[in-house]
Amino acid sequence: SSMTGLQVSSLLVTGANRGIGLGLVRHFLGMPKPPKWVFAGCRDPKGQRAQELQNLASKHPNLVIIPLEVTDPSSIKAAAATVGEHLGGSGLNLLINNAGVAKMSSLENETLEDMTRIYTTNTIGPMLLGQAFLPLLKKAAQASPGSALSCSKAAIINMSSYGGSIASPSGWDLMQVVSYRCSKAALNMLTKCQALGYQEHGVLCVALHPGWVQTDMGSSAGHTPPVTVDASVQGMLKVLSSLSEKDTGTFLDWEGKVLPW
Repeated sequence: SSMTGLQVSSLLVTGANRGIGLGLVRHFLGMPKPPKWVFAGCRDPKGQRAQELQNLASKHPNLVIIPLEVTDPSSIKAAAATVGEHLGGSGLNLLINNAGVAKMSSLENETLEDMTRIYTTNTIGPMLLGQAFLPLLKKAAQASPGSALSCSKAAIINMSSYGGSIASPSGWDLMQVVSYRCSKAALNMLTKCQALGYQEHGVLCVALHPGWVQTDMGSSAGHTPPVTVDASVQGMLKVLSSLSEKDTGTFLDWEGKVLPW
């Protein structure tokens, strides 16, 4: 299996009730040696949109659904406390900041409200989550022998987008989505900052583009994206299993290719 290199004992995925987040949860649960804990963050665990996640949780005792609103600092603090309680004395290996929003927009009709809302979710959320979960990530890193960084030790994976690449105009004709692009370019800088700031604590940080995936968000422009959730998630897990010290602070895609900033 391509995932044999990934030995994760615990992870948290945000925005885990649908799309890529749900796909990641499924694949981790389906591993030959699944993690001891899979924490699935979602805004409304009891709601209709979390039904599939609930069904999975009823079959997998190692899946814990965590109420988490990534734009709310008190919700993030509460989630970190709950995860810490479940973990007992051990740390968290992997934080996957997957929760994100996009809104179809052009340069002409972009607004203060949309720019603010999207930046708050896509950029500030991952920053606050990194802060809140750093103690648990540090704990995991300390428990892992050897000094080399890896996803099996401790890592923050920020789900980014090629749309945030400043060097590449890719997709402009298809959709301008200015607020989304700006938020992802900023998320890439956050990833670099986290990589620089958290390396001394043994935490690897990477920005990952999942491909243009067949999700509600991916399809919102009215085109059918080329990549399935399964293909994207399998590719990303393969990439995660191969990441090492040299990759911290980089911007990669689901096939492991380095993307231009």
